[in-house]
Amino acid sequence: MKAKKYILSFGLVAASILSTYFITHTTAQQGVPAVQASVDNEYQAGATLWMQKAGEYRSLAYQAFNLARWRLDADFDKKNIKKLPKVDRKRPRAVIVDIDETVLDNSPAQAFNIKNRLPFGVKDWYAWGEMRKAKAIPGAVDFLNYANSKGVRVFFVSNRDNVQKQATIDNLKNVGFANVTEENVVLRTTESSKEARRQAIAAKYRIVLLMGDNLDDLSNVFERKSIADRFGEVDKVKDDWGKRWIVLPNAMYGTWESAIYEYKALTDAQKSEKRVNALELP
Repeated sequence: MKAKKYILSFGLVAASILSTYFITHTTAQQGVPAVQASVDNEYQAGATLWMQKAGEYRSLAYQAFNLARWRLDADFDKKNIKKLPKVDRKRPRAVIVDIDETVLDNSPAQAFNIKNRLPFGVKDWYAWGEMRKAKAIPGAVDFLNYANSKGVRVFFVSNRDNVQKQATIDNLKNVGFANVTEENVVLRTTESSKEARRQAIAAKYRIVLLMGDNLDDLSNVFERKSIADRFGEVDKVKDDWGKRWIVLPNAMYGTWESAIYEYKALTDAQKSEKRVNALELP
């Protein structure tokens, strides 16, 4: 009897080990970790719902791209051309736009993480990109295709990683953007700052407009600045907003939030405390 008990116990332990191995191995093959970290990102729900469900958001997006078209048309006015330095008058025009939350809407990926209490993860972000399912931001396709029709070169300058390039090109084409190529989709290779990429474009083109949902999309003067310093830099160039720089609304995420955390790697609890303490009260 004792021998049978030992054999039975050994068999149960072995079965447990094997089942654990196969579950873990199969899960790993599917690209899903055996244990997902759970985070409290419910605070992002309002911003994500606003982007997906608010007519006010859509109106702001249309407003931004309508304004961009008016500014571009004004640039073709002969009176304005005469105001430019002679060296710039015959240079080809360019418009630079960010991609995520500027011309493509990734709110479904954000919503999935919120509902499943998942943190942002690079693998999940890549998987979303590979789906090529992001929709166009309202007004973006009409404006950028109009710019193309006027002979203006459009550059999509994004901090998506370069390994996402083909999927990004496909997604942009799928939603209707014209003239999307490997040359004008400029993704991140070594550094997050976009300044070097903007300067490379400026060496060959006259940049008429820059558009983004993050101040860092427009100039390096805003990078890694405190909240107060970001406000100060915005105020210094108050006459440029709506002229050479146009910002799209994005309350879901961005450097504005990183500034609240002072660009530090914090726990969820520490981030929550920082957000509450940053609120201005009566």
